[in-house]
Amino acid sequence: MSVTLPPVLIRADRAQEYSDRKTIVAAALEAGYTNIILKEEDTALTQLGRYAAITSDGKYLSVAGQRIGADLTLKGAEDMEEAYSIKDTLPYLIITPSDWKVIPLENLISRFQNSATSVYISVKTPDEAKLAFETMEVGADGVVITPDHPADIAGFSRTLGSEFPDVNLQTAVVTKIEPLSLGDRVCIDTCSLLAPGEGMLIGSQSSCLFLVCSESFESEYVNARPFRVNAGAVHSYLLCPDKTTRYLSEIAAGSSVLARKPDGTLRSVSVGRVKIEVRPMLLIEAEADGKTYSVVLQNAETIRLGTPSGAVSVSALMLGDEVMVRLESGGRHFGHAMAETICEK
Repeated sequence: MSVTLPPVLIRADRAQEYSDRKTIVAAALEAGYTNIILKEEDTALTQLGRYAAITSDGKYLSVAGQRIGADLTLKGAEDMEEAYSIKDTLPYLIITPSDWKVIPLENLISRFQNSATSVYISVKTPDEAKLAFETMEVGADGVVITPDHPADIAGFSRTLGSEFPDVNLQTAVVTKIEPLSLGDRVCIDTCSLLAPGEGMLIGSQSSCLFLVCSESFESEYVNARPFRVNAGAVHSYLLCPDKTTRYLSEIAAGSSVLARKPDGTLRSVSVGRVKIEVRPMLLIEAEADGKTYSVVLQNAETIRLGTPSGAVSVSALMLGDEVMVRLESGGRHFGHAMAETICEK
């Protein structure tokens, strides 16, 4: 059994009292974390919710009885040598520095780079987590939040947000609006209420993604559906929280998608349902930095694009209007950014 851990884990095995460990698990679940380290004897805590329980015996980590990693506290040079000895022998190594310093972390990152062992660092504050992710530009593979108090867990959400892709939007000028024939259109219904003007980054070229806004506005014809982004044709790219792109045709219930609020704040939201239906489509082209990009959306007045003045219905959009887009150089290979020359028309 292969176990893949996300970049953030919660440690609930260090508190002395069972009641405190239980409170930490509850706080972690409430904050949306679903990979939690427990003491071996605390299996009853798995009943608090559905999550991935990782058990620690103080030296090794296991999942469902399978040893997946080592759990070391660094106090000196001998401990560092023991940490180095774990390289390529186990999938994961969690390091808890007794005195949080940058230098040991730099040494660890350089030693374990390109190895089969992922290094996670125990952190108590969002600043420590940020430093762990940024050290030597590469950063640790993950962090283990080890809270002094359950309430501390919620404060890490902004640090996690910094791991989202760079979404600096700029304007592009609309140069073409052309009705198309019927096509397969994807509606993404999220498990969250989306604000007016909040939307997702979508486009026909991965190098230019348009801000397609939620259906959070009342209209003359239909009620608002503030959980929905009518996202466009099935071939379109969608920017995801892990910095990859996915085709809209791949999105399904349970997928995580990236939402951008009007103030630029990013968040990951879960998909509750996807609706793919045959609808009349609309090609919109826009020019930015001397290049032309496009997006194909449903031809309906409830679909809105982000503009400098807010969300504007595609039925009201005019040639020469400006829309908000995210540009990037290079291409994508299986959704991952690549420094390559590519032409998508």
